[in-house]
Amino acid sequence: MHRGRVVFGAMDEVVFGRPAREAVVEQLDRLGAERAFLMVSGTLNRETDEIEKIRRALGPRCVGIFDKMPAHTPRAAVIAATEQARDAKADLIVTIGGGSITDGAKAVQLCLANDVTTSEGIDTIRTRGGVSPEMKPPVVRQISVPTTIAGGEFSSIAGVTNEAKRQKEMLRHPLVMPRATILDPELSVHTPAWLFLSTGIRAVDHCVEGICSREAHPYGDAQALKGLEMLAAGLPRVKADPKDISARMDCQIGTWLSTGPLASGVPMGASHGIGYVLGAEFDVPHGYTSCVMLPAVMRWNKRDNADRQALVAAAMGHPGKDAGDVLDRFIRDLGMPRSLQEVGVGPEHFDRIAAGAMRTPWVPRNPRKIDGPSQVREILVMAA
Repeated sequence: MHRGRVVFGAMDEVVFGRPAREAVVEQLDRLGAERAFLMVSGTLNRETDEIEKIRRALGPRCVGIFDKMPAHTPRAAVIAATEQARDAKADLIVTIGGGSITDGAKAVQLCLANDVTTSEGIDTIRTRGGVSPEMKPPVVRQISVPTTIAGGEFSSIAGVTNEAKRQKEMLRHPLVMPRATILDPELSVHTPAWLFLSTGIRAVDHCVEGICSREAHPYGDAQALKGLEMLAAGLPRVKADPKDISARMDCQIGTWLSTGPLASGVPMGASHGIGYVLGAEFDVPHGYTSCVMLPAVMRWNKRDNADRQALVAAAMGHPGKDAGDVLDRFIRDLGMPRSLQEVGVGPEHFDRIAAGAMRTPWVPRNPRKIDGPSQVREILVMAA
């Protein structure tokens, strides 16, 4: 008998296939917001007119723009954005960009609500052992317009990098989930191909680790299997024709569905856990961590979950094939890196990575039980 608990998040709406400049204004009208603070991609802001179109559409309701969020959402940049939003007396944050910006705004919401003014102060709101401390809920909420497809805009979790420790730390609160997410595939045309495609593999990773979890359930499966099917079809179409807006829309909707397991309580596994360490300590982009680690994790896990892995291969259009091999070929055909060596991580670092991965929330919940760093190291050797 299935057992579980599905908690529906604090998102009101998902709007898809509409121009962002129209949908953002409609969301401000719906929410009664008058002071929108924009956290945006620096590249979009400086090299295209897309942010200016949205700023013009908002008129005097745009009270500030922050466009300096680096990859992996470092604490210092979160504090800088918080100060600017506080000074602007923002009543809503609008993010337009990739996952680091989305996560940054989630952290800013908590910093504003809990009077966090320094990098060290983020210690008072971060999770420890997967448990969030007591804190005031965010009042200034967020709407999100993603330009990459890792899926963070659909979660109530943010990853923020502690620069001093070179560790990715988790912040969590139900109300940091955006009030609305706007999927405008036209905006994603400006995203570099490597970034769009690699974050698409991050979304594939959400689907795959959700499907393969020991704690999977039918509600999460239904979304992850359809999401995986859409991503498996859509990503090669985007690679073949970067201006295929329909394919980009399919990838965005597939990404939305990919978050179904995690949003409904299904944990991720070792690919995500090891990826946290590779990102924070070695500055490997989020998407690349999944490109490098997911096939190796699948092969290491197959002893314990071959039946679930069969669902993955079938959803990707290769019933009866080995899921690790299917993923390996799929990632290679997109032109993405497939080894730790390709992302600049050598065997001399494996012991440190393995120790760090054991401290993440996901490695202890991997479907094949991981008892210690030596087993993480086995996976790393497979991905070398």
